[in-house]
Amino acid sequence: MGASSMSVLFKTAPKRLDTIEGMSENELRALPNVGPAIAKKLIRLGIERPDDLRGQDPERLFRRLCDLDGRRHDPCLLDTFVAAVDHANGAPPRPWWYYSRQRKAGAALQS
Repeated sequence: MGASSMSVLFKTAPKRLDTIEGMSENELRALPNVGPAIAKKLIRLGIERPDDLRGQDPERLFRRLCDLDGRRHDPCLLDTFVAAVDHANGAPPRPWWYYSRQRKAGAALQS
């Protein structure tokens, strides 16, 4: 056995949490509008797979994240959550700004 094959035998396995989190992030990043930063935010909220978004309330997810971070996030993040949840519930993929327009139109009607 050569030195290079021996080093493979003695490598330690990655921590289970790192593996699960890495798989979760990759699965979530397959969703439209979800990149690494959004995937990590969803994981912090307990969303580990796209299926976990089905039936979720995106406004509740947004409020929970704001509470966790002790600050109000940009409303475009809410629009991204709406896009991800809508897609998980069977809607076609749409850009997050499609939902920004809906949110702003709804706010204008309420004023």
